[in-house]
Amino acid sequence: MRASRIAAATAVAGTAVLALSGPAFAHVTVQPEGTAAKGGYAVVDFKVPNERDDASTTKVEVSFPADHPIASVMPQPLPGWKIDVTRSKLAKPLTMHGKKIDEAVTKVTWTADGKGVEPGYFQKFPLSVGTLPEDTDQLVFKAVQTYSDKEVVRWIEVAQDGQEEPENPAPVLELSAATGDHHGTATADDASDKSDGKTGGKTEAAAATGTEGGSDTTARVLGVIGIVIGIAGVGYGVLAGRRRTA
Repeated sequence: MRASRIAAATAVAGTAVLALSGPAFAHVTVQPEGTAAKGGYAVVDFKVPNERDDASTTKVEVSFPADHPIASVMPQPLPGWKIDVTRSKLAKPLTMHGKKIDEAVTKVTWTADGKGVEPGYFQKFPLSVGTLPEDTDQLVFKAVQTYSDKEVVRWIEVAQDGQEEPENPAPVLELSAATGDHHGTATADDASDKSDGKTGGKTEAAAATGTEGGSDTTARVLGVIGIVIGIAGVGYGVLAGRRRTA
C-alpha cells in the first residue's frame, strides 16, 4: 500500500513536469540569429510548432508593431511556401541613413503550397529586419497560425508584468544594446548560408519535442524532475525504515 502511494505521488509530479514543459513548446516565438542590437540589422527566426496531431500548419501571418515601424524586411525563400510582404504608408516618415522612408512593413504572410508543417514538427521562418528601433528594449509581434482543418490560433496576447503568462502569448524580440557603429551585419544571405535549402515539411523542421525548447523551459523541467526524485527518495527511505522496524 505504501509503495502504491509513493508511485502515485511520483506520477502526479511527473504530470506536473509535462504541464510545465508542454506549453513552452507550443508557443510561436521569435529569436535572433546572434544578436538584435538597437539601431542595427538582424536576422530573426519565427519558430512555429505544430501542436496538433491531426492537422498541418498551412499558413503563418506575422504582424509588425505599429509603434516601432521597420522599413527593411527581407524574407528568406522557403521551398514549399509562398511569401507575401505587406507594406503600408507611415503617418510619420522615418529617416534611415540620411534618407526619408514613408512606408514600412506591416505584415509578412507565409502560405504553404505543399504539406506545410506536419504534426510533431516545427518550422523556422527567417527574416532580415532593420533598422531596429533605439527607444525600446523589445518588439512585440502578433502571429496568426492557420491549420489545414481551418482552425486558427491567434498568438496576440501581450504579457503583463506581475501577471501569469497568457494562454496565447505574442512573440517578443528582446533587443540588445546598440553597437559602436549602430549597424548590424546580419542579412538574409547569412540565414541562407546556415540552411541546407531543405526547409519544407519534415526536412528543415525538427521534431517539436526536440532540444530547442529554450533554457527557461529546460531549467523548469530539470527543477521539477529534481523534486520528483527527491519525493521518491524520501518515500523509499520511509518505507525501508518501517520495514526494518517491523
